[in-house]
Amino acid sequence: MAHLWRVTRDDMSPPAILKAPIIQDGDDATAIVSFEMEQMILPLLRGPHAPQFIASGDFTRQPYIVMEEIKGETVLNCLDQAPLPVEKVVEIGVGVAHALADLHSQNVIHLDVKPSNIMRRGNGQFALIDFGLSRHDLLPDLLAEEFRLPLGTGPYLSPEQIARDRTDPRSDIFALGVVLYYLLTGVRPFGAPRQRRALAKRLWRDPEPPVRHRPDCPPWLQEVILRCLEVDAEKRYPTAAQLALDLAAPEQIRLTERAEKRRADSLLAARRRWWAQKFAAEKGSSSIAARRAAAPIVMAAVDFAEASPAAAEILRDVVGRIMTTAPGARLACVNIIKTSRLRLDSAQDEMGRNLHVRRLVEARRWAAGLNLPTAQVTAHVLEATDPAAALVDFARENHVDQIVICANSPVGRSIGPIAAKVVVQAPCTVTIVRPPRPSEPGGDGLGAAMEPDAGLGI
Repeated sequence: MAHLWRVTRDDMSPPAILKAPIIQDGDDATAIVSFEMEQMILPLLRGPHAPQFIASGDFTRQPYIVMEEIKGETVLNCLDQAPLPVEKVVEIGVGVAHALADLHSQNVIHLDVKPSNIMRRGNGQFALIDFGLSRHDLLPDLLAEEFRLPLGTGPYLSPEQIARDRTDPRSDIFALGVVLYYLLTGVRPFGAPRQRRALAKRLWRDPEPPVRHRPDCPPWLQEVILRCLEVDAEKRYPTAAQLALDLAAPEQIRLTERAEKRRADSLLAARRRWWAQKFAAEKGSSSIAARRAAAPIVMAAVDFAEASPAAAEILRDVVGRIMTTAPGARLACVNIIKTSRLRLDSAQDEMGRNLHVRRLVEARRWAAGLNLPTAQVTAHVLEATDPAAALVDFARENHVDQIVICANSPVGRSIGPIAAKVVVQAPCTVTIVRPPRPSEPGGDGLGAAMEPDAGLGI
């Protein structure tokens, strides 16, 4: 649909890519409209997960887009090697899920996630390219307004895209599930349909479980992939950030019947799904931001080394109240083992127990008091010389929406240095929990909720 050129200019370094659409008499108009969409969307994207926009020209003279040249290869190059080792599949899954989470946070749904549109940079980060079929929540969707056919690449289309719904970011999660299935098994879960009637089967037919093609597929990985490929978007991962969190901590994934499946659903089950889909009421669309807000990642920074039992209890109470406001929320309990810069630290506590394992058990025990579903909570123990920086890095890398941390300071109403640094540097909202002093029995322990750029103001 376009010519790609490597271009240079005296005031531009390094070289860039110029993309110019191929427009001929009788060509499908979608090529023109999709190029317009990419011209609208690409300048609004920031960060490493999309090419950096440089310049563009409109259709009055010569349409083009100039963008960063990403040094790296597409995942398409991996298909000849499929099936890939499990570790490689997971590595790609984590990287692409992070890229999608970042794009969704910028109000963009890619809607054409496939191996040829996924690139890996030299530093290991993944980026999505080709935003011609994408949708931006704050821009007119010209493709939806002008065309009445499903738009995308057949093997990777989600059921809702086939039904011409371009508003759901979980469509990208479905497409990523197709990519992971293909890389793991060397087989496309839905084949390569071209006719609309064949595509329509995706509205009620589920794929064969990966283990049918890859007997050594771990149950947890089948659980993840089949959850991504659920026909009903409500049964998929609610956000790409939650998918990335699961892939990065497979030992904490709660297994369901998906993990044990050996065959696709029966024809009777598929028929029931068909009837349910046929007579289902039309769902109202909601914004990408609203969908993300309904399934946030909440991070509880729990300090078992210095915090008092009262502080841990108040922290749990505040986290519990936050979790009740968003039933789709995910909780990450994070604890830091502070290490020394100059000496070798012991991996055992004073009683000879493994310190990392002990903290992990303590974190899970603390979270158990919240009475949340197992699948909604994960525990993480990090080792770092700078606890505050480790907490901020975890929040940034895992697209955390809210951090809850104890003030951890014995001095009046001030907060400790770790909490202060987290407030200043965090990429998300931070809630400071301050336990009451002995002279202040009672109180709810909630200090303030701050945006990271608001400063301390304490």
